[in-house]
This record gives sequence, C-alpha cells and structure tokens, in this order.
Amino acid sequence: MTFPVHRYRRLRQSEGLLKMVRENSLSTDDLIEPFFVCEGSGVSQEISSMPGVRRLSIDKLTSEIKAGYSLGIPAVILFGIPEKKDDLGSEAYNPDGVVQRAVREIKNVLPEVVVITDVCIDEYTNHGHCGVVEDNRILNDATLELLSKMALTHAEAGADIVAPSDMMDGRVQKIRKTLDETGHQEKVIMSYAAKYASAFYGPFREAADSSPQFGDRCSYQMDPANSDESIREVLQDVEEGADIVMVKPALSYLDIIYRVRDKVNVPVAAYNVSGEYSMVKAASQKGWVEGERVMMEILLSIKRAGAQMILSYFAKEAAQILNR
Repeated sequence: MTFPVHRYRRLRQSEGLLKMVRENSLSTDDLIEPFFVCEGSGVSQEISSMPGVRRLSIDKLTSEIKAGYSLGIPAVILFGIPEKKDDLGSEAYNPDGVVQRAVREIKNVLPEVVVITDVCIDEYTNHGHCGVVEDNRILNDATLELLSKMALTHAEAGADIVAPSDMMDGRVQKIRKTLDETGHQEKVIMSYAAKYASAFYGPFREAADSSPQFGDRCSYQMDPANSDESIREVLQDVEEGADIVMVKPALSYLDIIYRVRDKVNVPVAAYNVSGEYSMVKAASQKGWVEGERVMMEILLSIKRAGAQMILSYFAKEAAQILNR
C-alpha cells in the first residue's frame, strides 16, 4: 500500500521522532585522529594546505592527544617526519626514530589511548616512494624486510596497532610472522587493504614531505576504476593475518567500503583523507558551504557505508560537536 495509508513524513515531525528511528549514528568512539610528528622541541608548524592541522614535536603532540582524548577520541595514528632521509628510509626502522620515541612518550603520559603507527617508508626515503627502488622500479620483496623491521620497532616502542600503508604484496604476512616470532602476538595489524592511487592525497604529501621524486605510485596503489580488485586485496590481507582492514580514500570510495563490509568478518576502517578535508575547509572559508554541517554529513556517510572506524583530520572538531 502507498499514500495516503503510508505517510513517511509522520516519522519526521520532531527531533525526538527523528532520533528514535535514526538508522545510523556517529560517535566519538568511531574516530581516529592523525598526527604528523617531527623532530625538535616546541614545534607547532602550520600546514598551509590543511588549515587547523600542524606538524608537532613530541612535547606538543602529547598535549594535543590529551585534548582529543578528553573529548572522547580513543585512538591516534602517527606519521613521522624525520630530519634526514636516504634511499632505504633507514630512519623508519630506527628504534630511536621520531615515531618510536613519540609512541613511548604517549604511552608514558596517556597509556589508555590506542596508538596506531603508519608503516611505510615513503616519508623516510629521499625518492619519496613506498618501497626499495632499483633502476626506477619499486622492488616488492626487498621492501617487505624493511617494513617488517619498521613494524617491529613500533611494536617494541609500545604501539597497539601497526598499519602498513605501502600496498606491497605480502606485507601483512611478513609483518605478522615477524611480530609473532618476536613475542608480539598481541599486536594488532590494521592493513591499508584497499588503498587507491588517488589525487586526494596532495595536502598529505605537503604535510609529510613525501611526494615521489619520479613517476607515480600507480604500480602499487590501486586503480580508481577498479572495485572487484579491492575485494581480492582485502581478502588476501585478512588471510595473511590482518585484524582490521582499511579503505583509503573514503569519500569517493563509499561503494568500496560498502562492498568490503559485506565481504569480511573483521572490522573495517576508512580514511577520510587530506584532500577531502582541505576541500571542505577551503569551501567553508569562502562561505560556499556550511563547514560544520558538511563535515558531519561526510563522516556520517562513511559510517553509513559500513566503516566502524574513521581516520579523519576532522576528528577533534567532530568530537566537539558530538559532545554538545
């Protein structure tokens, strides 16, 4: 039966009714806040393409994490900006590297926060690629050894979750084996399982100083035209030992989040990436959109698509709204 027996506006007559029948909701528990951590002391450096986001030294980082945790944000993910780079990204797996020291300090100051570390060498290499380079080719298997060393130093520092974002084949299996053989069986792997070669990463590459010095990342990150491939990638990572799988970016890949959620029985995360953040900020500053409403609508759409965890530079702003 249809109208006039069924009048769907009946359930939209008041805020109370809307809340009662709401199918999806966003919580601070869903949020993971990304941070860029750099060397030095007292550093809080603005990132021009990401208004409100900064590069932070460890002393500044801990106070920002405390502020987010007080709003109910349970987890953070760290990206390191080293002082020196080389062709093998050796600072990435230095036990006293900037991320490793940051993890130890966070766990000392605020042990309750869930600390996730990005496992990829692109921020640490002088060529900006996510793997070992030989004759302008990215070597898959040679990279796995470096990634596993990096993940191990993060685990030893106290990270709760390691998150390989490189998109090398077999890296989850290699990291899981390394962690298990060194007594870190309890450490969680959050795999960037379906990471696309996206143009939405531009502001991040400014923030992390990680732009490739030649070519692009299309030989290892996924083609934006493909969706079936994402399921193969995700299922392989689960088989290799991923505890959580991630889709990146989020907003232009809501269909991928939905498909992945339908196919796996592990938690699904999604990364609301820098370009998605910066577009909203720029349009809001111009007065073209209502920034807060657009932000919350985007985050809710990611949750509605099936993500149980959302990595977002909006995390603190969203948490403030959710706590009103």
